[in-house]
Order: sequence, then C-alpha cells, then structure tokens
Amino acid sequence: MVKFNMHQRVIVNTALTCAALLLPLPLMAQTPAIFKDADLLMGQSLINQNNCIACHTQQVGGDGSGMYKPLGRINTAGLLRGMVEQCNTSLGMSLFPEEVTAIAAVLNHTHYKFTD
Repeated sequence: MVKFNMHQRVIVNTALTCAALLLPLPLMAQTPAIFKDADLLMGQSLINQNNCIACHTQQVGGDGSGMYKPLGRINTAGLLRGMVEQCNTSLGMSLFPEEVTAIAAVLNHTHYKFTD
C-alpha cells in the first residue's frame, strides 16, 4: 500500500477530479438522474475536507475501499445517496442536501457506476 503525505494527496485528488470532469459527454449522459446536476468538484473537495477516506480506513482497514459495495447492500443510486446521508447525520457533519448529493455522485463515478 502506498502512503501519501497531505500535499501528495491533494495533488492526486485534484488530478482525479480533473480527470472526472474531462469525461466524454456520452459517458456523463449515463449518470443517474439523482446525480444529474451534482457538482463533482465540490463533492471531491468535501470528501477530502471531511477525511472520509481516513474514517473508512479506520472502519474496514486497508485503503478503506472495502467500504464500497458491501455485499450488495448498496445497489441503487438512491441507496448510495442515502448511505452518504446516514454518514452526514450520524457523524454530525451538517452537510446541505446538495453537498450530500455531490459526495454520492463522486462515489458513484469512482466506485459504484450506477447508470439509472
């Protein structure tokens, strides 16, 4: 497992975010309706600011990616957004609805790939 310092993480996350924003339009058209107007840049920024990866790593170990797709529990875009809302509520993050949606849209784009 590669460990990055804070500066390296910012660079990697910025590069990933920029790559996501440069996707071909046909691929972006496959975005679920619930994430249609989501701000991916804001979502990635919120993931970084709220140390989501560190929390996931603490809970499941490794690089934290074991948190995603836990045995079919999250199988729709709506359930994914609901899980992000659950984190928001249980951790007292005070995120606005559009921020929760933005975070879920990033997770969908990077991990889940729901299309409707």
